[in-house]
Amino acid sequence: MPKPVVPEDKRRRRRPTKNGTVLSEELIVDTALRMLREHGSAGLTARRLGLALDADPSTLYRYFRGMDELTLAIGDALIGQALQGWRRTGEWRADLRSFGLRIHAAYLAHPQAALLTTNRVTGRAHELAADEAVLDVLRTAGFPLPETVRIYHAFIDQTLAFAALDAASLALPSDSLHADEGMWRSTYARLPAATHPRIAEAAPLLATRMLTSAYPTALEMLLDSAAARLEAAGRD
Repeated sequence: MPKPVVPEDKRRRRRPTKNGTVLSEELIVDTALRMLREHGSAGLTARRLGLALDADPSTLYRYFRGMDELTLAIGDALIGQALQGWRRTGEWRADLRSFGLRIHAAYLAHPQAALLTTNRVTGRAHELAADEAVLDVLRTAGFPLPETVRIYHAFIDQTLAFAALDAASLALPSDSLHADEGMWRSTYARLPAATHPRIAEAAPLLATRMLTSAYPTALEMLLDSAAARLEAAGRD
């Protein structure tokens, strides 16, 4: 049977840790993010997290029912970072573009955490706020409800999919990452036109383009498609 989670206000009245720090959910999540950045997902355990916080590992279960719930909190924290400073302009394309780029950037700032959380549904406050915002942007712009849900689905999944893909590259050991990037300038650039004509003619562009994320381009394509559907709905 899972241990009960103590409300935040009651946790804060407990004695501080040995080094005088009062634990909080935010502090635990921030420490977990640092550990993921430094050691990867394999290095994030209750024991190691307790050591980093100078607290008994069992104390963590007053805040989270287990490491999986902590994982959801980490994912929600990344979405919260994307929400910080985001302001709607009233122009739906600009608002979705800026929000999508902010989500993508927030995950890439923590690639190890991104690999752990992009495929999860947290059901927590920041995720709910983000979903509500995207749906409201689309409905306010005049999209019919079925189209709103369709575009929302594509927007969220595309953003998280690119975040996971790009984070996976950033999480590679530096030697492996450089080797992958160099492949476009070595193997691909040297393919003869006689056997690979299309790759040969595109090689100079591929060597530049393939070293950057395709997410901004894919996002614009999605927004172009959404704009065309909105125009068609208006005609109908």
